[in-house]
Amino acid sequence: MSKALMVQGTGSGAGKSLLVTAFCRILKNRGLNVAPFKSQNMALNSFVTADGGEIGRAQALQAEAARLKPTIDMNPILLKAQGESGCQVIIHGRVHSSMQARQYYAFKESAWKAAKASFDVLSKRHDLIIIEGAGSPAEINLMDVDIVNMKVAKYAKAPVLLVGDIDRGGVFASLYGTVKLLGRDRRCVRGYVINKFRGDIDILKPGLDIIHEKTAIPVIGVLPYFDCSGLSEEDGLALTQKSDVRSQKSGVKEVKIVVVRLKYISNFTDFDALMHENDVEVVFSDNPADIENSDIVIIPGTKNTVKDLLFLLERGLDLSIKKAHAKGIMVVGLCGGYQMLGSKIYDPERIESTFAEMDGLGLLDIETSFENIKNTCQTDAVIMSPQLEDLFGIKSSGEEYRLRGYEIHMGTSSGDIGLFRLKRLAGDSEEVLDGSMKGCCWGTYLHGIFDNDSFRRTMINSIRAKKGLNAINDGLNYAMMKDAAVDRLASMVNNNIDMEFIGRLLKL
Repeated sequence: MSKALMVQGTGSGAGKSLLVTAFCRILKNRGLNVAPFKSQNMALNSFVTADGGEIGRAQALQAEAARLKPTIDMNPILLKAQGESGCQVIIHGRVHSSMQARQYYAFKESAWKAAKASFDVLSKRHDLIIIEGAGSPAEINLMDVDIVNMKVAKYAKAPVLLVGDIDRGGVFASLYGTVKLLGRDRRCVRGYVINKFRGDIDILKPGLDIIHEKTAIPVIGVLPYFDCSGLSEEDGLALTQKSDVRSQKSGVKEVKIVVVRLKYISNFTDFDALMHENDVEVVFSDNPADIENSDIVIIPGTKNTVKDLLFLLERGLDLSIKKAHAKGIMVVGLCGGYQMLGSKIYDPERIESTFAEMDGLGLLDIETSFENIKNTCQTDAVIMSPQLEDLFGIKSSGEEYRLRGYEIHMGTSSGDIGLFRLKRLAGDSEEVLDGSMKGCCWGTYLHGIFDNDSFRRTMINSIRAKKGLNAINDGLNYAMMKDAAVDRLASMVNNNIDMEFIGRLLKL
């Protein structure tokens, strides 16, 4: 069995995911064959592996930090919340079933077997596994059914670093209380990390000494507050922080993109690259004034298309989207948003709701039928529509406009389809037509479409031309920006954590 180090937190959002990301890059740079692992993740922001499996986006970023291709064994259990209907349970990258909380707890032994199997696979392939916990390890009502924190640490024989977020206040109380509630499992905790510190470190130092005295566990690092822009997030905490931010970078924002804020929004990292373009303002909003006064309106992916379509209708946002379209504003639908833009949604087996059928927004000439089959695959795509080329001002659909992305969706759409030709890269590499367009409205199942630098910049420049602005042709290289952000994170952690302590802990 390989060596392992585990990062747990005093609560959600403490900084576990990014600390694991940093460790993966630091230790990879030191020549170690390192891989990330999280036995169970709950997130609506997911990633599709090369073989078509679905895992949490944090583990995909951690794999990239370790310079590995993400695999299903890095996150063997993924839970995707579906509202009142519970969670979709994904085991080893594939949908197992939907379960309520009580059903899942009864299923925990089977889930634990899947988690152990994946850890064993990674352990045979890598020298060191960096493990991420979830939430808090000291939820006293859940400790007996835990398969993601201390049970994993003990199985992997991994020393634990406990992270606390000082920005929320009460960091010493949260560290102390967590350790005390852990009982005998506190022996697994070998060091503390304090995250998001701002201010004078000398004022903090007495607390570092006292928490060491009271628990016999040292603080091995105090991390300063760090700008994590460029690093993808996977849960609603990140979206809450993004939603009220009107400007991610300094400079004039000449193009305004409004992403309609849905109740069950998923894969909102589709818009990260747009947020880092210097001339673009991205707003997540359910305000009609924002929608009707934008340059582009995007209806994003969703974990429940029907419920979010009802949400649009209840809030009158369907009318705002149609008003924007009538004004000539570009309207884009991704995945579930694409389905909503069609004329009809059929759900005869009541997969997503109690409705057998619903009218869509009617801006695209397509219909969607839900099925129990989930499409998950990485894809290559080529633009097939002269209409889209005209809208974007593209002179040719040659190599420059070949796209990469991925599909994660239930349901099949039919009708006026043929915006892109997709080559699904898993299995038999079948080719299918995808996407639809009508006037200034278009939609696709292709997640990650805006990560393609040339396509993204061409779309933005088409808006600039419409507004009488000059094109910008030296835009963002998004992949390089992300990798540089990982390097900055790793450097910050390396400079503020006692890596020699970790080396001694792991006998490296």
